[in-house]
Amino acid sequence: MNELIKITDMTGKYEISARTLRYYEDMGLLASTRSDDYAYRLYDDAAVQRLEQILILRKLNISIKNIQRIFTSPGSEAVLEVLNQKVDDIDDEVALLHELKEVVLAFIEQIKAADFSRDSDVKLLYEKAQDIETQLSEVTDKFSQKENIVQKYPHFSVGLGGFESDEQTREVFALYQEAFGAVKTWEDLPYGSPPGNLHIGMEINGFGFIITTQGDQGLIPYGAVSFNMHFSDEESWRKAYDTLTREGSNYSTQSWPHAPISGMVKDKFGIGWWLHT
Repeated sequence: MNELIKITDMTGKYEISARTLRYYEDMGLLASTRSDDYAYRLYDDAAVQRLEQILILRKLNISIKNIQRIFTSPGSEAVLEVLNQKVDDIDDEVALLHELKEVVLAFIEQIKAADFSRDSDVKLLYEKAQDIETQLSEVTDKFSQKENIVQKYPHFSVGLGGFESDEQTREVFALYQEAFGAVKTWEDLPYGSPPGNLHIGMEINGFGFIITTQGDQGLIPYGAVSFNMHFSDEESWRKAYDTLTREGSNYSTQSWPHAPISGMVKDKFGIGWWLHT
């Protein structure tokens, strides 16, 4: 039997965080095991090899989506296609950088030729600087449209504590998944904690939430918070409204100039939602 490696040894050896390992597992890229007498995650030789493959691909700035595709495709066709596309992307990036370099070099030459003691030259440089700003903006916009050049991460998330059990915390996520299409980003018992301290990360329309089991020591009492949710159509609004009020409570719907359909509901867990179209 292969020797199992502790999560702390994995994070130390490969200089990555435990949360990153959990994320790879949630994305289906990596598998761990747990034993009844040991609370932490354990990894076998196959998992170690898979992690090394993931880290190689991430160093090449290959997206998680493409790594999933590589691992689920037989043979080497998928990885070769992804890497060839990466070469094309690099060529595009080099071209953009060269374009950016030429813009800056041209402005340097204009500054060298100018006489800062003459008002006419200063005015001309000011006008040129405005043109340069526009050109730089156009080039950087092209960069932002390239996959993986600009990576965006959530900077803020709302913590929802107060749920009585791990089972209830999972029920909370299931409700918001049905109502809003919430996506689970991770799930774990931090620091090898026993049941009763479950944490689930989720996103709703790109906004982050962390729902936790806190028993009687909840961080947020029921009903202490409420959220506004806007929908692009009545059908999606109705689905959320009906789902949340199925075992919760609702108030009469209203119509406003900025929101043709609006209603306040309190779901079965005591969280309030203002739902608008």
